[in-house]
Amino acid sequence: MKVLGFESSCGETGVALVETGADGPPRLLAEALHSQVAMHAEYGGVVPEIASRRHLEAISPVIERAVADAKLSLPEVEGIAVTRGPGLVGSLLVGLSTAKALACALDIPLAGVNHIEGHIMASFLSDKKPQFPFIALVVSGGHTNVYLVNNYHQFQQLGQTRDDAAGEALDKAAKLLGLGYPGGVIIDKLSKNGNPHAFDFPRAMKDSPDFSFSGLKTSLSVMLKKRGRPFTEDELPDVVASYQEAIVDVLVQKTIRAANANTVRQLVVCGGVAANGRLRKRFARVAEEEGMELFIPPMVLCTDNAAMIAVLGEIILKNRGGDALDLNAVSRWPLVNRPS
Repeated sequence: MKVLGFESSCGETGVALVETGADGPPRLLAEALHSQVAMHAEYGGVVPEIASRRHLEAISPVIERAVADAKLSLPEVEGIAVTRGPGLVGSLLVGLSTAKALACALDIPLAGVNHIEGHIMASFLSDKKPQFPFIALVVSGGHTNVYLVNNYHQFQQLGQTRDDAAGEALDKAAKLLGLGYPGGVIIDKLSKNGNPHAFDFPRAMKDSPDFSFSGLKTSLSVMLKKRGRPFTEDELPDVVASYQEAIVDVLVQKTIRAANANTVRQLVVCGGVAANGRLRKRFARVAEEEGMELFIPPMVLCTDNAAMIAVLGEIILKNRGGDALDLNAVSRWPLVNRPS
């Protein structure tokens, strides 16, 4: 089955074509992406109105590029998958409206996909694939959640953030320090030259399965106010490395704890923050020490992309059929069990 996937939940306009055989693994035929990072950098974050307008301008050329790269024509597509939520409603509606129009015009089924579930399924596009059940940490600018994944569409949430997501905490720190946007990427790069133990930042809710990063951001803000002056160029690598380490510590420890508590030996780490070099390194080391198998998608599949949406859409279409064309976008869509 050839599935055309759309992703437009935030600031990336993504289109991908995935093909699966009767029993074979999904194969990525082509992917095209238009990123708005440079456009939003001057504002220090994504501006919803600008994002939705840019999706409108970009989506047709991105579709054309993906279909051309796959050496296919639109009539050869057999199903369509699109991110329905969670995300920015204005941005979601651009992808959803386009997907519904194509599904109607081509008379093929449409699947509305949960963005968070899509991140988890991105791990199935790698050569090495996880086996159910596994523990999944979804960590990004908008989400920090731990799930026990028993099967496709069968999830048990084990932990979630009570305030800021991990990626949001990194972006806010970068803004406080005047480093620019996207903050997580800048901090990851700058921290490579720093000492992660130079400053003692708090690790909140140590005994809880849930996460909290707002206090970490506040501690950095208080530190800056007490100093009364910015950190020097020589000091910054140590500051950001220590701040990042506080986030990584909590993410690794709580994910490993969840795996041990549920007697699961496979871990999936996904979402935009899964591209962070320090997080990948720490998870690799600890997973080996614990005798666990670690699955992290390639860097390009950690951030928002349409390939993960197409893969999940193919599973949905095969297992439960398509959605009605009156499907609407949702800004919040908790990941819960549903019939497969």
